[in-house]
Amino acid sequence: MTIEAFADTVIPGERRSPDDRAIAGAAEGGGAVTSGALALLTSEEGGFAGLLSTLVVGLNDHAQAWADKRGIALDSDVPPFVALGFADRTRLAAELMGPGHPEQELWVPLAMFSFMAWDTGADRHTVEAIAAGHPGLTAMGFAAPGPDGLWRFPEFSYRRELAAVHPLTTPSGDPA
Repeated sequence: MTIEAFADTVIPGERRSPDDRAIAGAAEGGGAVTSGALALLTSEEGGFAGLLSTLVVGLNDHAQAWADKRGIALDSDVPPFVALGFADRTRLAAELMGPGHPEQELWVPLAMFSFMAWDTGADRHTVEAIAAGHPGLTAMGFAAPGPDGLWRFPEFSYRRELAAVHPLTTPSGDPA
């Protein structure tokens, strides 16, 4: 829940249900959480899974200290970072990721994974993400592949061919 709240702070979205506490509901549409941030962060390939429990403790310790310093009473039914309002989550995250913060190297990569989830759908194959209506790819207008699952671009982006296809290129587009 804490990691979801952090991801939602970086790329906010709408709540999944009325009782959703991790997602603050600060934006319409899907944010980092519904784009697969948790799946990406917990994947073996991401390299973050082993650190998440430590990061959760750190985020919640920082959130509690943030609240205490400002006289904010937090709901004890949820972790401290989740209990913060969206504006306070945002200010705290900005502080943690700010230049000169001694733990910046922990929090910036966590934010970057949240961005990757939203703008690439990195937790699954792109074709699957588009078919499922991935929020980030949909918002960016990412083109769907052809019926065979491949992308082809009939018009050159510069309105002219920049280079000829290498003669040994395979029919699937791979270099020989």
